[in-house]
Amino acid sequence: MKIHKEGYKIITNSFLILAIPVVALYFIFPDDNIFWYALIAALLLFTLVVRFFRFPNITPAINDSVVLAPADGKIVIVKEVYEGEFLKKECLQVSVFMSVFNVHINWFPVKGVVKYFKYHPGRYLVAMHPKSSEKNERTTIVVENDRGTVLFRQIAGYLARRIVCYAEEGKFYQQGEQAGFIKFGSRVDLFLPLDSRVQVTKGQKVKGSQTIIATLPEPINES
Repeated sequence: MKIHKEGYKIITNSFLILAIPVVALYFIFPDDNIFWYALIAALLLFTLVVRFFRFPNITPAINDSVVLAPADGKIVIVKEVYEGEFLKKECLQVSVFMSVFNVHINWFPVKGVVKYFKYHPGRYLVAMHPKSSEKNERTTIVVENDRGTVLFRQIAGYLARRIVCYAEEGKFYQQGEQAGFIKFGSRVDLFLPLDSRVQVTKGQKVKGSQTIIATLPEPINES
């Protein structure tokens, strides 16, 4: 298991914050059990921090005809909605909620050129809140290829206070390539063409760049 680059600074700072008081307790109470209790608690907390930034060794299940999960987590929304920021039409929305125990790397769900990217500052409602996709801090990324246009949105949650996005407008990305990282609990929304065939159900657990979310419509023949 590797550690994601977004965790280097936080892991280092966490180690120092936890280690300094534990070492101080060792010298202040050398013969007291309080040192051992503090050491065990510090090791558990540090392990949780390191685990949060884990980078699993996986190979994306690349398939041009499907949309892959953009993140690890649980499907919390599958419904038809109107997407008003960029697409301006009815779409199929599929949302993945990430708990603090999930890997928080985000992946490009399809290959294609990024046609639109925008960062929105906002609030920090619980990621499960219906209005979080409109009110919370978020980024919107639109990817276009020969099978259509897919919009996905990184949404900060109550604990998530920083969204990192690697997408650049006009650049081509492969399916399963890293799209970003959301720190400490969050959600990713997908907005798909209406004639896509959704392959997941509400409550289902999914794996980023592994689980098939939907099958896209056939490419448009312009000949």
